[in-house]
Amino acid sequence: MDDTTPGQDAKTAKATANAPRSSDAIRHPLMDVAARLSREAPFETVFESPEVSIELYAPVGADMQKPHDRDELYIIASGEGTFSRGDELVPFAQGDLLFVPAHVPHRFETFSDDFRTWVIFYGDKRRR
Repeated sequence: MDDTTPGQDAKTAKATANAPRSSDAIRHPLMDVAARLSREAPFETVFESPEVSIELYAPVGADMQKPHDRDELYIIASGEGTFSRGDELVPFAQGDLLFVPAHVPHRFETFSDDFRTWVIFYGDKRRR
């Protein structure tokens, strides 16, 4: 059976069938992204626009991040530990959501070896 539509040749039909769907362009399976992370490269940006940036973050040994100029959400993908935000120390586990306002000091103080978190930066950059 021929997969072409009227007026379409087989070469064009094959190219169309193999073209990525729009949903594939922003699909990033966690395991594929996580496999590329390392001590030297503990995060990977998987989506970025002027309004939002989404990363997967997996520090090794210590979390050395500094305050950011945008509000931020963490969605814990795997692992557990403790998170400092300003003067608070918050326990976290897989499935938790953590919010950090722009410019607030924060870091993952302790975390298990399987720790991975989605990071979502959003809103306008803010000055101190």
